[in-house]
Amino acid sequence: MNRSPLARRERSKLVHSGVWSIALLFLTVASGLGQPIRVESGLIDGETEDACRVFKGIPFAQPPIGILRWREPQPPLPWSGIRRADTFAPICPQKGASVPGAPLEPMSEDCLYLNVWAPRHSVGDKLPVMVWLFGGGWTTGSASMPLYAGDQLAARGVVVVTVGYRVGAFGFLAHPELSRESPHHVSGNYGLLDQIAALEWIKRNIGAFGGDSHRVTIFGQSAGSMSVCLLMSSPLARGLFQRAIGESGGVFSPPAAVPGSKFLFLKGAEETGLALQKQLGAASLADLRRLPASDIQKVAQNLPLLFAFDGYVLPRQPFVTFSAGGQNDVPLLLGSNADEGRPFLDGISVRATSFGSDLARTPFAKIPPSVLEHYPSATDDEAWASRAALERDVRFGWDIWTWARLQARTGRAKVFYYYFAHVPPTRADSPWKHWGVGHWAELPYVFGHPNQAPGAWTSEDHALSEAMIGYWTNFAKRGDPNGPGLPHWPAFVITQPEVLHFDRSIHVGEVANVDKLEALDQYFTEARKPAPANQSK
Repeated sequence: MNRSPLARRERSKLVHSGVWSIALLFLTVASGLGQPIRVESGLIDGETEDACRVFKGIPFAQPPIGILRWREPQPPLPWSGIRRADTFAPICPQKGASVPGAPLEPMSEDCLYLNVWAPRHSVGDKLPVMVWLFGGGWTTGSASMPLYAGDQLAARGVVVVTVGYRVGAFGFLAHPELSRESPHHVSGNYGLLDQIAALEWIKRNIGAFGGDSHRVTIFGQSAGSMSVCLLMSSPLARGLFQRAIGESGGVFSPPAAVPGSKFLFLKGAEETGLALQKQLGAASLADLRRLPASDIQKVAQNLPLLFAFDGYVLPRQPFVTFSAGGQNDVPLLLGSNADEGRPFLDGISVRATSFGSDLARTPFAKIPPSVLEHYPSATDDEAWASRAALERDVRFGWDIWTWARLQARTGRAKVFYYYFAHVPPTRADSPWKHWGVGHWAELPYVFGHPNQAPGAWTSEDHALSEAMIGYWTNFAKRGDPNGPGLPHWPAFVITQPEVLHFDRSIHVGEVANVDKLEALDQYFTEARKPAPANQSK
């Protein structure tokens, strides 16, 4: 990552800018009771909420606008005086919300900011740090939606950070001209580079909030969980975190099983960038950089703009990296939900008579009959249930199961595997009412926010949330989720693959839906060989 000499000189001048700044610095170090604190770019002051301090909208990089659109994130510039950190920054331009029912938020390309929830602390405290990476399919998402507020986790003695990063065309556009201007001869993956830059900022600055830069846990859901998987695979992220939590997302299926998968590699991703340029009528990269964000967003939403295996940020596919034991080897907690696939069927008609032919028009088009035998479709009801199960298993279940097996097989650090099967209460007018234990269902429990859930919680729901917060924060503290008052959670091992089930009770059980996962595994194993040369790196 580039570091500007000018930015370093300016930061140095601020640190030595006179008695007034030194006095404020003394107040910062004195305690975590409300005074401004110093980060590398200057002094900031946040808000006090109950037992923690909240700092909103802290820049960890320069605004990626103008000439910095589609470049690696650059270090934030220093400021003078005290910067008020009491307002969330805008989110990256996008269409829709990453979680149904989430409030609309201001949008801007100037979106590289993070938020911190820190318990009031004493001098010398070194609290574990939990860094949240939001989901949203790489095209939507927010670090500031109320669901992700870190107050309840911070109340358990951790510092919580939520990170804003670029999505869609602004975060993942590759283009031949961009690759030529890059010192690494690659482009795209800017959203992942944003996450890495945020982790570097946290390593340098989190001590000011009472955090321990050597006890950082990255955690995320959906595309955020996929980010965790990719960061465990990226050499650029090595040493920036010491634990990892993945909720409902991984990146292990072979590209050969994905229709039109060439966009997952640099050359194909660059072709997608050229297609965007053509549709926008831009003559050059310079023209693209001058276009309004809204124009780019309208066209980009119809193109596959995701991460790519570029040889730099992602030298290899995670399956290859983990299989060889080359991952960033840290304790891992991961799992998925019982009805993940249901939300993806909203508005989709599933009929027994057209079950197979309908799949041919989906990302599951290449799945063979040998696998579909495990998803029967004799009646319309059975066909709908099987389609939902297929969505669950292909999108989430198999990746999580494979991630756990690979880490257990080639890593030294422990794995803790969960299955969330508790049906949350929903209101009659809730968009979640037909989803059962769908995608996102665990999030209000993990963050402890019943007011953000789509129904009135019972005492059972509150108890489950308390337990999950306990497991998650224990894991952040020690790399092991177990602790007093919690049912024992055994580590997952290949010879005894035990999973903790969160249901009406918390209990240890087997891997759910394992017959279906094994059938998919056989198919993916065949799809992975023989791999084309450019996909085996």
